Amino acid sequence: MFDTKIAILVLEDLETWQKLNVTAFLTSGVAGEAPDCMGEPYLDADGRRYAALIGQPVMVLSATPEVLLRARNQAFQRELSCAAYVRAMFSTGHDAANREAFAAENAETPDLVGLAVRGPKKDVDKATKGARLHA
Repeated sequence: MFDTKIAILVLEDLETWQKLNVTAFLTSGVAGEAPDCMGEPYLDADGRRYAALIGQPVMVLSATPEVLLRARNQAFQRELSCAAYVRAMFSTGHDAANREAFAAENAETPDLVGLAVRGPKKDVDKATKGARLHA
């Protein structure tokens, strides 16, 4: 039904609040990068409007640091849409500080705690190989 796939990879040993935080931020990155993945707004039985959601399933996966880095490298090689979250961003309080923390990371080996990828199903599956469905 969908030509593309969205996968969110989250470092397996994070605290629950951190996993939820990373997943929320990365999902917003996918929506911002690919507005065509958004569905239509929702209306309740009384006609009240609610915001649109991503219109396709989002797979949330658990990953080791090695799998996160491999997935990031594969995403770039396969030209997938990619959003990333690094550990240092947990200690910031706003978007500009997040970008500064992100830019300060080693470009080859960032301390990734989360990664979102979107693109053709086959390429996303290959990029996320080794990650497990989050339990």
